[in-house]
Amino acid sequence: MTPVGVGLVGAGNISTQYLTNLATYPDVRVVAVGDLDAERAAAQAEAFGVPSHGGVDAVLTHPDVEVVVNLTVPAAHVELSTRAVRAGRHVWSEKPLGLDRASARALLGEAAAAGVRVCCAPDTVLGPGVQATLRALAAGEVGRPLAALAILQGPGPDAWHPSPEFFYLAGGGPVFDMGPYYLTALVCGLGPVVEVVAGGGRARDQRPILAGPRAGSLMEVEVPTTANVLLRHADGASSVCLFSFDSGLARSGVLEFQGVGGTIVAPDPNYFGGTVATHVGGELAREIDVDAAGRGRGIGVVDLVRSLAAGTPPRADGELAFHVLDVMLAIEESIASGRPVGVDSVPPIPAPLPVEWNPLVASSRT
Repeated sequence: MTPVGVGLVGAGNISTQYLTNLATYPDVRVVAVGDLDAERAAAQAEAFGVPSHGGVDAVLTHPDVEVVVNLTVPAAHVELSTRAVRAGRHVWSEKPLGLDRASARALLGEAAAAGVRVCCAPDTVLGPGVQATLRALAAGEVGRPLAALAILQGPGPDAWHPSPEFFYLAGGGPVFDMGPYYLTALVCGLGPVVEVVAGGGRARDQRPILAGPRAGSLMEVEVPTTANVLLRHADGASSVCLFSFDSGLARSGVLEFQGVGGTIVAPDPNYFGGTVATHVGGELAREIDVDAAGRGRGIGVVDLVRSLAAGTPPRADGELAFHVLDVMLAIEESIASGRPVGVDSVPPIPAPLPVEWNPLVASSRT
């Protein structure tokens, strides 16, 4: 059995996590690293023993690359993924899939026509913590799902990041930056969203940078920095979400699913493990600590590779990512208009991973 060749495009900070983890998964082998800054690509390739490096084309034209991992900035996601599809490569993209519906839909259309797959982060939803939650929901541990709650709030990354401007441009803000972790888990647990009602907006049109050498200088804000959201799901359940970079109270990782028979408290969806707790009648009924050792960014690439071998849809499929993008855009549109916004996309909802699924053990594909 030969590992599938993987090429990374984008040698920034997040590439270190991917390169570290992918080196431990026997189903894949990183064979090339590319970046607009060829020196940065060379440095990452040398640090992780990757045999080939260079610009973007060094990955897209490499004969051993079957899967391109797109770690570019959000504004470049669709462009780079489309180039990879046209080169006949499968794609794993960091979130979000794109910044608008038209270009993201065109990307998925080209992939389908070319017979290749496009998948998208977050693969934290494939981590043992969220997966244990989804298995409990699917097994009816708290009965028919009724509602969910998700909260991510704080003062914003400008409090610590030396160059936080991109967090406040198109494709940023709490909805696009952190929302995918929560929204993907909500959709996997409660099904597709059919309508969004949201309020909020920008607290300020400019914000000061608070850390680093440019502390005190101002940056422009283009996106909503607070979103209070009601999601209506197709099967009748609803979710309430708060996403904010304007809060004096820092609170994150709140993800709860309420059923007719109890409530499941999930671990932080931004991470791969954590504690899953079930409450019934106001009392703690069950609590398990889920170990995520060996699972990290890159397990979605393993699921993609294994699905290709098995001829089955990958769980982090591009259609799921498109639906989450559709929901995020609807949130911003509802805030701007003050009206409910319908969501038309209907993604396949993946079944939870089996308990024994393990990226650290070679699969039995042939």
